[in-house]
Amino acid sequence: MISLEQLNFHHLFYFWRVARTGHLTRAAQELHTSQSALSAQIRQLEDRLGEALFEREGRRLVLTDTGQLMLSYAENIFGLSQEMLGRLQGRSEGVIRLRVGSVATLSRNYQENWIRPLLADPTVVLTLESGLLAGLLERLVQHQLDVVLANETVPTDPDRPLHCRFLGSQAISLVGPASAWKGRSLRVPDDLDGEDLALPGPRHALRAQFDAMCISAGVTPRLRAEVDDMAMLRLIARDSGWLTVLPEVVVQDELRAGSLVIVGQSTQLQEHFYAITTPHRHRIERLERLLAGATDTTERSSAG
Repeated sequence: MISLEQLNFHHLFYFWRVARTGHLTRAAQELHTSQSALSAQIRQLEDRLGEALFEREGRRLVLTDTGQLMLSYAENIFGLSQEMLGRLQGRSEGVIRLRVGSVATLSRNYQENWIRPLLADPTVVLTLESGLLAGLLERLVQHQLDVVLANETVPTDPDRPLHCRFLGSQAISLVGPASAWKGRSLRVPDDLDGEDLALPGPRHALRAQFDAMCISAGVTPRLRAEVDDMAMLRLIARDSGWLTVLPEVVVQDELRAGSLVIVGQSTQLQEHFYAITTPHRHRIERLERLLAGATDTTERSSAG
């Protein structure tokens, strides 16, 4: 049995890069080495372990069961190494770096409201990223993000334990231009048949709720636009003249200014907000204080 002092972490690093790309040639190009040299490193690691890590399927390398297990540990080892370097860099500059990811369908107003306590802290440097949930979670697991803000929970995966903390929820509003709708209201969804609507796109967590509600009520609004990006949906709500279904926080400034008004709401429509972290993350006091402000009783772990 191989001992820890016999494990060559250089070989393990090469294995990690090949496993993530699935191709020797591509990994060799990224590592600025030859394909033959890289292949030899992988073979030496397999020889020491006494087990194969890859199987070849055509031109692609596929991980064996042992390879899958090795990859899960390698992700933690090298992900934590990347995090360590980031922390050391931040510490050398006398600052705390907090890396926040948010799903592309999440309201930027909500994100800003959540990080607002950090904006006045001169010791914090923020990195804000947006993207698809799957990509953000991959970066989170690799310790390249400290927290991911999302409007949906993550599925249970024992091979990738994540903590999903409920931050809160809010009703979804039907809003319209004040020039046409001030003092008027509609029942949602009963009065929406034939009304011009701009809606969140199919990827947004609340779109399925809205469609199901309309089908159940037997109403068919006239779809004029479907928009994944909440910032763009905000502009459409402001400038199109259509009715728009969205979280109230998205148009909080327009509602406050009076250019938009709430035309209707439904208790059947709710958007939920979550903060997703890894259980073995480096503890950052500023982040822990933000998370502690959430509803502790609704925290759940996708690890079970």
